[in-house]
Amino acid sequence: MYKSLAKLTLLVILLVSVLATISSSRVSFDYDFEKFFPLGDPDLDYFLEFRQQFENDNDFLLIGFENKEGIFRENFLTRIDSLTDYLRSLPQVDQVLSPTNVSRMVYGPMGWFPISYLHLGEPHRLVEDSIKIYEQRDLVGQLFSSDGNALCMLVKHRQRIKRAGADSLMNGLKEQLEALGLPPPHLAGKVLAQPVYLDLIRREMTIFLVASLVLIVLFLAITYRALWAILVPLLVVTLAGIWTLGFMTMVGKPLDLMMVLLPPIIFVVGMSDVVHILTRYIEELRLGNSQVAALTTTFKEVGIATFLTSLTTGIGFLTLMISNIGPIRDFGLYTAIGVLVAYVLAFSLMPSILIFLPTPKIAADPQVKKQWKRLLSKSMTWTLRNSKAILSGSILLIILAVLGIQKLEVNTFLIDDLPLSHPMKADFMFFDEHFGGSRPFEMAINVTNRDLTVFDYPVLKEMEKVDNYLVQYYGTSALISPVKIIKTTNQAVNGGSKRFNVIPDSLELVKLGRFIKQIQRLPYFNYMVSEDQKSSRFTGRMGDIGSKITTEKTSALRSFINDSIDTSMVNFRVTGTSLLIDRSNAYLVNNMMAGLAIAFGVVALIAGLMFRSWRMVLITLVPNVIPLLMVAGIMGALGITLKLSTSVIFTVAFGIAVDDTIHFISKLKMELAKGKSKLYAIKRTFFSTGKAIIITTLILIAGFLTLLLSSFGGTYYIGLFVGLTLVFALIIDLTLLPVLILLFYNPLGSRRAGEQ
Repeated sequence: MYKSLAKLTLLVILLVSVLATISSSRVSFDYDFEKFFPLGDPDLDYFLEFRQQFENDNDFLLIGFENKEGIFRENFLTRIDSLTDYLRSLPQVDQVLSPTNVSRMVYGPMGWFPISYLHLGEPHRLVEDSIKIYEQRDLVGQLFSSDGNALCMLVKHRQRIKRAGADSLMNGLKEQLEALGLPPPHLAGKVLAQPVYLDLIRREMTIFLVASLVLIVLFLAITYRALWAILVPLLVVTLAGIWTLGFMTMVGKPLDLMMVLLPPIIFVVGMSDVVHILTRYIEELRLGNSQVAALTTTFKEVGIATFLTSLTTGIGFLTLMISNIGPIRDFGLYTAIGVLVAYVLAFSLMPSILIFLPTPKIAADPQVKKQWKRLLSKSMTWTLRNSKAILSGSILLIILAVLGIQKLEVNTFLIDDLPLSHPMKADFMFFDEHFGGSRPFEMAINVTNRDLTVFDYPVLKEMEKVDNYLVQYYGTSALISPVKIIKTTNQAVNGGSKRFNVIPDSLELVKLGRFIKQIQRLPYFNYMVSEDQKSSRFTGRMGDIGSKITTEKTSALRSFINDSIDTSMVNFRVTGTSLLIDRSNAYLVNNMMAGLAIAFGVVALIAGLMFRSWRMVLITLVPNVIPLLMVAGIMGALGITLKLSTSVIFTVAFGIAVDDTIHFISKLKMELAKGKSKLYAIKRTFFSTGKAIIITTLILIAGFLTLLLSSFGGTYYIGLFVGLTLVFALIIDLTLLPVLILLFYNPLGSRRAGEQ
């Protein structure tokens, strides 16, 4: 009967696996950073409306060139001009602002005419041109570096360009650079960053899986010394990964920066279930039981505990769904599904295969059992003899951890996850140093007085205050606004004299009205001012100084506006993609604490239902809180910040680390139910679960440490600190947990409370 049921189970699993394999072969990759914006946030809703009226603020590509001999060289600038013309001809490009095509407009008797800053057809004038550029300073730090050795081009491409269009643009740029013989450029922009991240995601997922596979095979070979004990567990966790990826593909979920962690996590977490089953199964065979009897006992004694650990791990990941960051929510959901799939396969596929295999030789090897018993016996003896030192040491660790936590900060940068050695990071830093930065800045302007527009004198004077503040204190550069339009127009109609680069008085401003109407016909005017002239924007760039400092600057800017601006006339509101990235980070701590609170509550509920003792609830939670405090303290002490990618560390670590505690207290409950004394029950639990806890934790640690191979800083730290958490949790579960149970838990008192 058992073998017939096993055959049916294997057939069903085979069919599902074939379908999942076909589906997972179509898995896609995605790196749309806008999906990391906080869902349901008022700032996101406002920005989406804002960009419908104007434009997206990050649809540009910065191209920078260095020339140590100086940029004002005819041959060099001629090639830059050829590149400018080529880029303007591309269908993906809307506008190119280059040192060779930029000009200032002047109004004369014959109407409007441009005056170029550079005269490429007259090389003898380049020295004179360079002197004027650096005297006027309008373009210094925007298109020309302050040292005269670098220049910058700004390419505005199609709004929210698709991957195919971005690839075509970048490939065309690469070919043209080679044809012109220009030096390798510095590049910054979304069309560059997205394919770089996608390529890294694909490569790293393969690396993680291969590294996890090698380490797990090594551990299984050392532990069980049998080929079947390697192949069967690998089959279980491999199918768990395939089923999960297949399901994701069927529902249209691609892999993104967070999802790249999913396969290795399922791999190692699923292996934890398998090891607990294998260890118990072999122990039962050593007692002389038949295979069916051994599997039955394993199901009874390990099944419930493993179900609870899978449940708590799954809930740990599901708590990430309270986040309002889409990719983090999806990561929590699909990883939780993967954990439960791994559990189902472990308790269906594995027994169905084992029942057809002969009794493993390792079950008849008493030497292995003696080695583990000797090790665990020494460990238990040392723990009981040093109980006071363990308690004192734990308290000291908590104090040190709290001190470190005081220094823990929430902060992130636009491309924070890339290593300093990565060329793209160096390029972004180049623009921060020479051209005011690559981080977009956006501020919306709305005139609230129905009798005024953005071009009326009172409104312009209020905007000028904000304009000056943004340049002097906020750190913006290349700032464009209605103030800029009026000042440059006033300068243009006055012969281009720089002393007229000011807002004229009310009477002169009225005279400028007809020129403003002429400017309105230009194609990009609507990107700056609404048709009714009631709304407009400040748009520019700034350095990538981190979300912490930017948030502080934004708060100071809002205070300045409230204190110094007549908001009954005109409103100002910071918006844009950069603000939304900062807002995403602002939610981190609250989301993380809420997720941990839910996870703590689930574990407390499990312990409470098992023992009906509030003391046991605390005893269960304390050994799992300490590792989290220690990791947070280490992060704070080392100056490692919380950001989108590292915000999942504590929730994930707790959900996995608590598994060992649940296995321990589940076995303790069984031993106490048999009427054994507390001390003897602790010893039996220690010897029975100790081996499986150690092996599974080592496998989990090894699996997460493979993430140290990642090029992404966030992924690297997830691997490092989840691994450290598991190390601390293992030590505490085998030392502090038995001590707390021995000193503070009263089984008789708990039993009486339950009876009442």
